[in-house]
Amino acid sequence: MKRPNIVLVMTDQHRSDTLGCYGNPVIETPNLDWLAQEGTVFTSAYSCTPSCVPARTSLISGMDPWHTGVLGTGRGQGRMGGGFPHTLPGELAAAGYYTLGVGKMNFDPQRALNGFHRTSLDEQGKVESPGFVSDYIAWFEKNKTGDYGMTDHGIDWNSWMSRPFHAPEFLHPVNWTVNESIRLLEKRDPTKPFFLKTSFSRPHSPYDPAPYYFDLYRDKTLPAPYIGDWAAVHDQPKDAQKPDAWRGKRKDEEVNRARAGYYGLIQQIDQQIGRLFMHLKKIGVWEHTVVIFTSDHGDMLGDHYLWRKTHGYEGSAHIPLIVRLPKAMRSAAIAEHVASPVCLQDIMPTILDAASVPIPETVDGRSALPLIRGEQTPWREFVHGEHSLCYSEEQEMQYVTDGQWKYIWFPRLGTEQLFDLRADPGECRDLSREADYAAALASWRERLVRVLEPRDAGLTEGGKLIAQKDRPPLVSPHYKERIDRWKATL
Repeated sequence: MKRPNIVLVMTDQHRSDTLGCYGNPVIETPNLDWLAQEGTVFTSAYSCTPSCVPARTSLISGMDPWHTGVLGTGRGQGRMGGGFPHTLPGELAAAGYYTLGVGKMNFDPQRALNGFHRTSLDEQGKVESPGFVSDYIAWFEKNKTGDYGMTDHGIDWNSWMSRPFHAPEFLHPVNWTVNESIRLLEKRDPTKPFFLKTSFSRPHSPYDPAPYYFDLYRDKTLPAPYIGDWAAVHDQPKDAQKPDAWRGKRKDEEVNRARAGYYGLIQQIDQQIGRLFMHLKKIGVWEHTVVIFTSDHGDMLGDHYLWRKTHGYEGSAHIPLIVRLPKAMRSAAIAEHVASPVCLQDIMPTILDAASVPIPETVDGRSALPLIRGEQTPWREFVHGEHSLCYSEEQEMQYVTDGQWKYIWFPRLGTEQLFDLRADPGECRDLSREADYAAALASWRERLVRVLEPRDAGLTEGGKLIAQKDRPPLVSPHYKERIDRWKATL
């Protein structure tokens, strides 16, 4: 059988409950909802390190965070770097695919290709390599219609504030990302199957949709933030005053405005994704293309007085994942929904499996193709996630979940939480101190111990979790090994 084309569409900081196909009653996402109807929705998909760089490092390598060596975006952690024995675009390129990457990549150095034949970048204004200018910024400056800059709306890259985009809609990075995807598709090598990664830099803040989309949600009644019976610890007025606060209570109208901007960005992205889908149909490849939609992590959006990412809670760690197989690979047995716990590491082996490309032994993830096909197959009991020290002692965490229960451990506090996600999807009731749930708490704590013990990193001792207060940040030895190996080849 002819190998299928592959399109991986990725958003940035997109929580799973802000799509119609995931049950949101307010947001309008018709193109992604239709993709879900044609494909399979994974209801328990998680980001194992819920911030941009570590999440994308696991996605491109198929490796767990401990093996990539990037455990977060905080203290003691490095950038993505190189030295991967195998990457998703690299394996596809070696198998004869023409590989294209558009939008946000988070590579280091920023012009690294990591297996792509060609990239066109939007890195949200980050300049981490000497002389780097992203393709989006260069295009924006060339095509803008007046004397203004990309960030003249005055909102920071991690702010809770929101307002409409200040420039004409055609200059918005969301629109540019699809325009560039179409442009590169038109210039691809037509003799090869293609892999396209279309990677949006939104709905990550700034929450700045084009005015049309902001206005759609400004006066709507949007879902209010979840506020847990334990959340008062994050009601910190001093922290809340920062324009890029990671926690703290803001006025109801400010939270609603943030959500309006976030929802508006998602609908704008959805409509641009529709344009990409139309182009795939126009060039006659739609029915011979695997299409995957996902995100690197979510956004707390004021839940429990928290903002941004890095947290183990649902808003931050629970991500959308939709997989639609080409016509020749679909059958009546295709699952509409899969509840088995999956993670970003599973995307590389799933794509390689669908393309009949061997999965390297370095890959920790598993192909979800059997789950999509409705086959009875052994699967993991739970997924494990973590994030290193970044914002403060209270934020570093380790979690395990099967999509029905979740256990979170805060190493620097020595505290823990337990949530029944079936009855409490917003994680508002912490069961860890309730006697009726002592057995469940011990069982889930033991699962985390089982994951961490082989590291021999001082996190466990004698079958127990060891608090990390006043200890140096957790660092994986695999990072230095990989980077040293990479630098030796330069």
